[in-house]
Amino acid sequence: MARTVGSTPVQAARGTGDAFVRSTAFAVLSRVGFVARGLIYGIIGLFAFEVAVSDAGKLTNQQGALKTVANQSFGEFLLLLLAIGLGGYAIWRLFRAALGHGPEDADSMLERLGGLGSGLVYGGLCIASVKLLTGSSAAGPSSKPDQTAAGVFDWPAGRWLVGLAGVVMLGVATYQFVKGVRQKFLEELKTEQMSVGLERWVTFIGTIGHVARAVVFGLVGWFLLKAAYEFDAREAVGLDGALTKILRAEYGPWLLGFVAAGLIAFAVYSISEARYRRI
Repeated sequence: MARTVGSTPVQAARGTGDAFVRSTAFAVLSRVGFVARGLIYGIIGLFAFEVAVSDAGKLTNQQGALKTVANQSFGEFLLLLLAIGLGGYAIWRLFRAALGHGPEDADSMLERLGGLGSGLVYGGLCIASVKLLTGSSAAGPSSKPDQTAAGVFDWPAGRWLVGLAGVVMLGVATYQFVKGVRQKFLEELKTEQMSVGLERWVTFIGTIGHVARAVVFGLVGWFLLKAAYEFDAREAVGLDGALTKILRAEYGPWLLGFVAAGLIAFAVYSISEARYRRI
């Protein structure tokens, strides 16, 4: 008589995960997440564009975008929807990183590592949204890159860890740049369901959007490396700090305007992903 072998805890967990990623709830959370990501980048891009064209307004980052939403009419309701979307996007990225696939697509090992990092970042933004809803501060002292770097410098091998973070960010920037220039993002979309005109439009905004993100991520990575090399935490910058560096460069307002337009394009592209991304 053949012996029935029970599944291991790992196999059982994987089976549960596989069942979840094939559920309607997973698909809905994932697609709502793209809209939430688009809203975040749209706010950041619009703020940056205002600074570029009028020298007014204020550059912001992801946490600042959340506060902008919270300050609007029906802000708490909008922030709740945003928190759900960001949480959904984080769940989608983390499950794809763990399993290596969704119901419609599969990931390479590099994509799974990227998904892990992205899932953690957007999970943090979801938590920040919840803190704003509950009246807590969404941006504590450790949310500032220079203060975070200063804290890490106190760790064993902290200088090397900050430098490694810079290398990782430069790697992400390179990946985003190549993905945009070579239009590899189209492989992730259901282009067969698009009209010719829509595919051209999505290709255009996807290209400039990915390149703009690459520029910003590259600057964040570069200044993290600079902070590690000079052992000066004040050199570390986040997304808003990177935009400030662009503004202060030669022809800064023009450059910032182009990058801001690219971030807005990425926001629109993200919203299009809500409909056409292979989950």
